[in-house]
Amino acid sequence: MIITISKFLILFIALQHFFFLYLEMFAWTSYAPKIFRNFPKDLFLPTKQLAANQGLYNGFLAAGLIWSLFISDHLWSVNVAMFFSSCVAIAGIYGAYSVSKQIFYVQALPALILITLLYFLL
Repeated sequence: MIITISKFLILFIALQHFFFLYLEMFAWTSYAPKIFRNFPKDLFLPTKQLAANQGLYNGFLAAGLIWSLFISDHLWSVNVAMFFSSCVAIAGIYGAYSVSKQIFYVQALPALILITLLYFLL
């Protein structure tokens, strides 16, 4: 049961970060202003390259989580998932501290739940 829930959470968090990649790399000036309503509208265009770079990092996090699902060795798979979910949690905690408290619930909390579940699989 814990394995199934963990794999679901890994996939959920990875899909979130692939969405963040899309949003920040390809839709920063079109769709992102509808989501980030507190961000000044006049700053989307000047920060487009910055957002694209941030989106690339989100893609790396997602790719690492997806990679963990394809590793056949159980311990190695859990360790890789633990590393990438820890990166997501740290980024979410920092984002909640520096940008918006909502980031904690969207990004950090699912990762922290996943880390807890993965701990029991070690």
